[in-house]
Amino acid sequence: METISEPWSAERVRALAPDASSVKAGEGLARPAKWSGTGCSERAVWGLCQGSGLRQTSERAPYQTTVELAGPSYRCSCPSRKFPCKHALGLLLIWSAGSLAAASEPDWVSDWLAVRASRAERPAGGRRAGGAVADPDAARQRAERRAERVAGGVAELNAWLTDRVRRGFAGFEQQGWTELSLLAARMVDAQAPGLAGSLRRAAGTVGRGHGWPSQLLEELALIQLVASAHDRLADLPPALAETVRSRIGWTVETARVLAEGERVTDDWLILGRVVELDERLTTRRLWLRGRTSGRTALLLSFAPAGQTLDPLPGLPGRTITATLAFYPGAGALRALLTDADEPTSSSAPAVTADSPESASAAVHGEAGGAAGRPDGMSVAAALASYAEGLAADPWLERIPVLLADVRPARHGDGWAAVDPQGDGLPLIAYADPWPLISVSAGAPVTVAAEWSRGGLRPMTCWDGDRVVALS
Repeated sequence: METISEPWSAERVRALAPDASSVKAGEGLARPAKWSGTGCSERAVWGLCQGSGLRQTSERAPYQTTVELAGPSYRCSCPSRKFPCKHALGLLLIWSAGSLAAASEPDWVSDWLAVRASRAERPAGGRRAGGAVADPDAARQRAERRAERVAGGVAELNAWLTDRVRRGFAGFEQQGWTELSLLAARMVDAQAPGLAGSLRRAAGTVGRGHGWPSQLLEELALIQLVASAHDRLADLPPALAETVRSRIGWTVETARVLAEGERVTDDWLILGRVVELDERLTTRRLWLRGRTSGRTALLLSFAPAGQTLDPLPGLPGRTITATLAFYPGAGALRALLTDADEPTSSSAPAVTADSPESASAAVHGEAGGAAGRPDGMSVAAALASYAEGLAADPWLERIPVLLADVRPARHGDGWAAVDPQGDGLPLIAYADPWPLISVSAGAPVTVAAEWSRGGLRPMTCWDGDRVVALS
């Protein structure tokens, strides 16, 4: 058997593992009999491994595993969130033992390596200075290949949904998580990461609490809606078609947003921020409201785990004069900050990064601008605004709301924000109510929060001219 000249040692491979359990699992897969279609080149090693999940039988495609040696970088169609996964580790251990034959790279390997190489060789987005595409023909061909893969993935998803509804969901709590996770992995392979994320979210509802069947059906209905809409993209209004594409997982290049996005210049009140951390990524949502336009805007920032986010343009409760460029889509909320002046009134030091400690409540002094406490809305008006947003974008996950004169009150086993009319919005289950309770002390306050199907997530609170960040 012909092998490449210098495979890595087994010790080096084991050192790549994210944890000890991954090493053990990888060693269990380090047997050529478990693999097919294996090979190696000067650039990569690859192979096909039949999964062991309940639904991963011979009727389903095996996991495609590739390791680019220069990085190393990993790609596997399995649903694992570990990098490298056990399949990549097992494949590398087989290679280190000298048991992989040198071979020509199959298309699914060479295509992935070509995409990675093109990203490394050109500026972000594959564009030259000034926004011109470096190789328009290559970009078009890549887009066409991806469109074909996405279409195939959507067709597979529609077939699964039809078959599952026909068979029913009896016993789904036993194998549903595995079934949905495997389908999510297939969507990743079809280059439809948005659908994959939706399927993982649906998998997370299986067997959790007494109401999980209705939650599962709600998630699957939204997935079916976007899959059906994808088949009718040409018939949809352009803005809604853009929204459907984004829900599938197509990204919009920053250069395009800056060149074509609707621009709005205004005095923007920073309603609040939410920072979420997981093992791979830190995400920050910053919500703004235009004083003159009345527009709502979302600024998203991302950073790999352990790294800092971009500096904030100002603290919650402050007002900045800025121009925003909005992403395309129905009911567009996401925007880019193109330029901004200093906050109109703030003596607080600039915030340059977010950390887990920033989730605690912090008093920021007087509210920005001469207006003091901003004008809020009733609970009924907030729900009407949410309904309007859903009419434009049925997959809308959350909106910011600014509630006037609400008090925290007990609501079953949790809490709610109740307005003078007696209407209330329940706090989301994992929200800590005590910062809001301590600021309010039973008195009415103005609260900026995120509202979603899960409930209300307070971000900022105004008590007179005092503004307090709650998240």
